[in-house]
Amino acid sequence: MVKETGFYDILGVGPASSAEEIKKAYRKLALKYHPDKNPNEGEKFKLISQAYEVLSDPKKRELYDQGGEQAIKEGGMSGSGFSSPMDIFNMFFGGGSRMQRERKGKNVVHQLSVTLAEMYNGSTRKLGLQKNVICEKCDGYGGKKGTLEKCSNCKGRGVQIQVQQIGPGMIQQIQSMCPDCQGQGERFNSKDRCKNCTGQKVERKKKILEVHIDKEAT
Repeated sequence: MVKETGFYDILGVGPASSAEEIKKAYRKLALKYHPDKNPNEGEKFKLISQAYEVLSDPKKRELYDQGGEQAIKEGGMSGSGFSSPMDIFNMFFGGGSRMQRERKGKNVVHQLSVTLAEMYNGSTRKLGLQKNVICEKCDGYGGKKGTLEKCSNCKGRGVQIQVQQIGPGMIQQIQSMCPDCQGQGERFNSKDRCKNCTGQKVERKKKILEVHIDKEAT
C-alpha cells in the first residue's frame, strides 16, 4: 500500500522530517504566500496551513501516516473541518488565544463626522487607519535567524502554571500563556531581537484612505 504524502509534499519535506523541520518549512512558505505579500495565492496559502495543522499535531500526523487524509476525517481529528489559515498563521507568529483575535476579512466600522455642507454638496475626506503587518525588516522572524533559544521563564513549555491555595487543604492550579515568549516556548535575547518590531514579528503601519461623501440627492 502506497502511503499518502501530499501534505509533506506541500511543505517540501519528507515523511521522516522532524517537528522542527516541519515548523521551519511552514514558516518559510507561510511568509512567502501570505495574502498580504501574494494576494493571488490564497489557495496555496490555505493548503500550506492545512498541511501544517495536520503534521504539527503528533496524533493527526500519526493518523495521516497510517491512512492519509481520509484517516484524519474518519478519526474525527479535524472536528468540523480545518482551522482558518489566518488563525493558524496568527497562532504560529503571534501566539495567544485564537478566540481573542479577529479573523481577516471582518468589516471594521469607523465613525466619521461630517458637516451639513459636506452632506449636501459632497466631499472627499482622508481617514488614517492602522493595522498590523508582517515586519519588513526581519520578514516576520522576530530577530536574528538561528538565535532563538528556549524561554527561561516557562522552560520551553509556552505556558505558566501557578498554584494557589483556595482553602484548608485545597489548592487551585492555573495555567496561562507565558507572557515572555507569547506561548511560543522560544524567544530572542534582547541583543538578537529585531529592533523594528521588538521581536513581535509584526509592525504597526498607517494607511491613509480617501473617503468619498456622496452628494445628497434632491
